[in-house]
Amino acid sequence: MRILVTGGAGFIGSHLCERLVSQGNEVVCLDNFFTGRKSNVIHLLDDHNFELVRHDVTEPILLEVDQIYNLACPASPIHYQYNPVKTVKTSVMGAINMLGMAKRVKARILQASTSEVYGDPLIHPQTEDYFGNVNPIGLRSCYDEGKRVAETLMMDYHRQNRVDTRIVRIFNTYGDRMLENDGRVVSNFVVQALRGQELTIYGDGSQTRSFCYVSDLVDGIIRLMNTEGDDLHLPVNIGNPGEFTMKELADEVGKATGRDIKITYLPLPQDDPKQRKPNIERAQRLLGWEPTVPLAQGLKKTVEYFDRTITDRSSSTAK
Repeated sequence: MRILVTGGAGFIGSHLCERLVSQGNEVVCLDNFFTGRKSNVIHLLDDHNFELVRHDVTEPILLEVDQIYNLACPASPIHYQYNPVKTVKTSVMGAINMLGMAKRVKARILQASTSEVYGDPLIHPQTEDYFGNVNPIGLRSCYDEGKRVAETLMMDYHRQNRVDTRIVRIFNTYGDRMLENDGRVVSNFVVQALRGQELTIYGDGSQTRSFCYVSDLVDGIIRLMNTEGDDLHLPVNIGNPGEFTMKELADEVGKATGRDIKITYLPLPQDDPKQRKPNIERAQRLLGWEPTVPLAQGLKKTVEYFDRTITDRSSSTAK
């Protein structure tokens, strides 16, 4: 198939492009390189089935494709709060432009949504029928509400125009190709540990997250895109239900890096969720999917990546 991946040079998008190309598909990778990097997909550039296009999804584009994975949007608080208006436009205008294309060429489209649509949840673990507890005017709302509107658009285009849509709610994902300055907890902890710095925990460290290794996530996304079913246009949680406190994650990072861990505690940011864990029964039932990479194994691979990245950068600086 000919497949468009928006945000395809980003952390998750690059892994998705790589997998789709390896399956024999023709892949068009679209990215404006705000958080995406050409280095993430440079190994694909010589493949005749891969095409890289610099483009911003807030602007229309005309392409003929069979499937669209709409992943374009900065996903870490540092990056999406840098220009909150642009973040909202990316989610909303990007979804409108991609849905318009899907409608015109009759392509199936998958929207990368987020567990952030649940906000600071009052139900635990979170099921897809939970409407969430979101602050619509907070610092995180540019991302949370942008993704919620993107879901609304997907459902309305499906109901009104019969566009073949999919919505995946992605829970915390980690792995190689994350940015060093990502601001998300796994990359923060790993980079700080490798540099011999104290690990920064916001709050008292009792808040929880569930961490899904990127290869598991990509498998789930592709299964959702390619599975047939009457209710598959409704959202599906994809994440790892293994739940860890920030203190427990810090200990795991210490083991993975072989470093003695010291912790600095800072105030909890506004609207930071106290707990986050997916109920994945819907993904198990409809897609036959569940994660296979345990946290210790995924952290080992992530540490190896950041160790190489930091070492390479130090070497080039020294020269």
